Amino acid sequence: MNEKIKKVSVLGMFAALAYVFVLVGRIPISSVEFLKYDPKDIIVAICGFIMGPVSALIVTVITSFLEMLTISTTGFIGLVMNIISTASFDCTAAFIYKKKKTLSGAVIGLIAGALSMTVLMIIWNYLITPIYMGYPREAVADMLAPVFLPFNLIKSGLNASFTMLLYKPVVTAMRKAHIISDIPVREKEISASDGEIKEIGEINAGKIGVSNEESRPYHLKINVWTVVISLFIITICVLWVLAIKKII
Repeated sequence: MNEKIKKVSVLGMFAALAYVFVLVGRIPISSVEFLKYDPKDIIVAICGFIMGPVSALIVTVITSFLEMLTISTTGFIGLVMNIISTASFDCTAAFIYKKKKTLSGAVIGLIAGALSMTVLMIIWNYLITPIYMGYPREAVADMLAPVFLPFNLIKSGLNASFTMLLYKPVVTAMRKAHIISDIPVREKEISASDGEIKEIGEINAGKIGVSNEESRPYHLKINVWTVVISLFIITICVLWVLAIKKII
């Protein structure tokens, strides 16, 4: 199969998966009706880690358009909000990971993405929510800290944690199914003392135009502390949601 066609097919697959996640995973986690958690950022983040930030943006736009045309009630403004929210999280994470393809690079990217999304969504909600929801700006300002800030921290925390847990299994499954493969990459030597990576030569590992993450330590084995910390963050977020909903 032509490599460009194969790459477009993979992007389409990620966009379809992200849309399915929106359809089946929308969960209200706030007292405000239009604030609902959905897990599509997990799929887009995995796409970005594999194929780069531009691919993550493409999947973001496609999924957001599909959402606007089918299930969204917020129209064009909701489309823009979805693109800004998802792109700020996923493209930021993918861009940083592209520069530093290690476990720490993935963690730093996801944290940066979470902070970027939270800040941009706070600004967006302050500026735009009064216009399209008809809320007084003073009321929206009073909701920023107790409502919008926790929502975005919970959403980004869950998506970042699930991305860390699911990325390697997804990549492994896609490689075994020959959906993705490596491109020529530079072989790396891992220092046992500090985990630093240094180049020791070039290898030719395959053809498809995806990133060369699979040669990094993050992809060679599952880090136990990554699993433990991710599960801990997920637990904290779930308890936080239950407290917001006054269930506990």
